[in-house]
Amino acid sequence: MTNLNLGHGKSLILVLLLLVVIPALGLMSGYWLGAIQQRNQVVSQELKMELLSQREHINRVARQAGEDMKGLTVRLGQLQAQAVRLNALGRRLVEAGKLDKDEFDFSIIPAQGGPANEPGLVQQVSPPDFLQALEQLTTELKQQESQLRVIESFYMDRDLRREVSPAGRPIKSGWISSYYGLRTDPFSGTREHHKGMDFAGKLGADVITTAGGMVTWSGDRYGYGLMIEVNHGSGYITRYGHNKEALVKVGDMVTQGQVIAHMGSSGRSTGPHVHYEVHYKGRTVDPGKYVLTSR
Repeated sequence: MTNLNLGHGKSLILVLLLLVVIPALGLMSGYWLGAIQQRNQVVSQELKMELLSQREHINRVARQAGEDMKGLTVRLGQLQAQAVRLNALGRRLVEAGKLDKDEFDFSIIPAQGGPANEPGLVQQVSPPDFLQALEQLTTELKQQESQLRVIESFYMDRDLRREVSPAGRPIKSGWISSYYGLRTDPFSGTREHHKGMDFAGKLGADVITTAGGMVTWSGDRYGYGLMIEVNHGSGYITRYGHNKEALVKVGDMVTQGQVIAHMGSSGRSTGPHVHYEVHYKGRTVDPGKYVLTSR
């Protein structure tokens, strides 16, 4: 009896395991697997979203870097153009100021130097610092160009004043035969005001302009004989009288030192000479101070 009961009990337990415990374990395993799978899906989705976000960020950074690179390329081109203008302006100023071209050679890098930094002390320049330095360099170049323009304007004004202001003698060879001011008139013998200076020389000698300008008279004029008048601007006019031959006509532009006539004795004259007058703002002035001026 005892053996039969124990055997029956074991069978019952086995049946219970087969009908209850094992299915329950299967259900629990399925639940766990489903939960793990769902969790994996959530994690996978989060990873995908994170990857997409990082990819978009990388694309934005790449686009911004490309735009920054284009901007830097344009800015460097502008700086190069400014440097070329400054070099050309510097060379003009060297020529205008008659400076030493070897000392102010804008085609070579200025001499610079100094001891090297110790290892580990070299500072890296960050992008913001680099952009700030670029902006500062741009500003400095603009300021230097403005300053050089002012200097150039000064030189140009100075050269223009020198060009229009009479200087030197109206002849290449000869001598002064009469000065400006009161003198005894050679025809009347009375004391009269002489409006210019007389430069005597050989018949046919060259007569030259003492400043650049425009010819406003070229022909006979009472008392002057064959006369040439040149308007230099800035209130200056010069006259050259008693010529034998005129080499320029009204409207011609002449430069300082240009031969405009040949010396003669036309008009009210006692011999070959050029009567030279300087007018400033409508009045005759003593040509002597201009004759003594050299360029």
